[in-house]
Amino acid sequence: MLKAAIFGYGNVGRSAAEACLRCGDMSLAGIVDPVHAGQPFGGVTIVAAPEDLPPIDAAILALPSRMVPDMAARLLAMNVHTADAYDIHGSIPEVRSRLDGIAKAAGVGAVLAAGWDPGTDSAVRALLEAMAPQGLTYTDFGPGMSMGHSVAARAVPGVKDALSLTIPTGAGVHRRMVYAELAEGYGLSDVAARLKADEYFAHDETHVIAADSVDVLRDMGHGVTIGRRGVSAGTHNQQFTFDMRINNPALTGQILVCAVRAAARQAPGCYTMIEIPPVDYLEMSREEAVRRLV
Repeated sequence: MLKAAIFGYGNVGRSAAEACLRCGDMSLAGIVDPVHAGQPFGGVTIVAAPEDLPPIDAAILALPSRMVPDMAARLLAMNVHTADAYDIHGSIPEVRSRLDGIAKAAGVGAVLAAGWDPGTDSAVRALLEAMAPQGLTYTDFGPGMSMGHSVAARAVPGVKDALSLTIPTGAGVHRRMVYAELAEGYGLSDVAARLKADEYFAHDETHVIAADSVDVLRDMGHGVTIGRRGVSAGTHNQQFTFDMRINNPALTGQILVCAVRAAARQAPGCYTMIEIPPVDYLEMSREEAVRRLV
């Protein structure tokens, strides 16, 4: 029985905690979130700091991506397996290298970028490329709310609250529609310029719209369509499509629970989801998985 703690009690953290409670091979040992400290959930009381937890084997980091590298490094050095949903794509190799050394020295496992993109979508793209080594893959997100982009938008000076919607325009190109409640004394043009310069938005067409309230716009639905067209064994016009429509935090929380299970099953080190055998994400034994799924 893996004793796991959840770090963060936002939408993803609550979903991860719910998923953890439904596991037969994992127990919810605690939740860390200073904002909600003292509140009960699932038989535990939320605490303000890691030091307030009982002994744990694993940690699920349901935190903003920019908080993940330092917190993961800290926990790995304490001999705790970790899984996170870090989603700053361009920085993943660098963060993976840093955490890999710490995890190996501590003798524990870490799974980095274990959401649905990056994460399970990464594994789908890897399989499609194996099936058609020559060709093109396009990943089209949405339409739907991006949690990572919304968190990044809320961190911009002058933004009181924000919601970022991802609109696919085709061929892997996206439009970001950011609805922002502005703090008193800030103008839309200045806030929009700061937001568009952020790494989360700098590579996409981004529109910033002032809103009186983003709560009336909030919808946790999202989705993705991944398509590949290429060549298999010298034969052209091989076509593949993967499509899903999901509740964003629910799926992310579930994947994090599966990933921390896999982290504990790997040799020490830091991994992304494409590097791990799919069977290690499952609660069932390998023998049962082979019997049921092959």
